Amino acid sequence: MFGDIMGMMGKLKETQKKVEETKARMNTVLVDEQSADGLLKVTLTANREIKSISIDDSLLEDKEQLEDYLILTLNKAIAKATNIHEAELAAVAKEGMPNIPGLDSFMK
Repeated sequence: MFGDIMGMMGKLKETQKKVEETKARMNTVLVDEQSADGLLKVTLTANREIKSISIDDSLLEDKEQLEDYLILTLNKAIAKATNIHEAELAAVAKEGMPNIPGLDSFMK
C-alpha cells in the first residue's frame, strides 16, 4: 500500500516538473494575429505576453479606430494563446494522472 502511495507521489512530482517545463516552453511559442484588413498585427507568447505590435500609419490618424483595432485584435490573439496554453497543460496533466478507474470519463 505504501509503495503505491510513494509511487503516486513520485509521479505527481514528475508531472509537476513537466508542467513547469511546459509553462517555460510556452514563452517560446508565438501566436500571431492581425486585423481583418491587416493594418494591425500583434504577436504574443502562448503565456499571453505581448512580444510585438505593428500599426499601419493610416491608423494613427484616428485614435478611436486604433483603440478598437487594438481591443479586437489583442482579444483574438489572447484567446488563441489561451487555447494553446490550456491544451498543452491539459495534455501534460492528463499524462501524469494516476490510473484510477472511471477518472478518464470524469475528465472529459
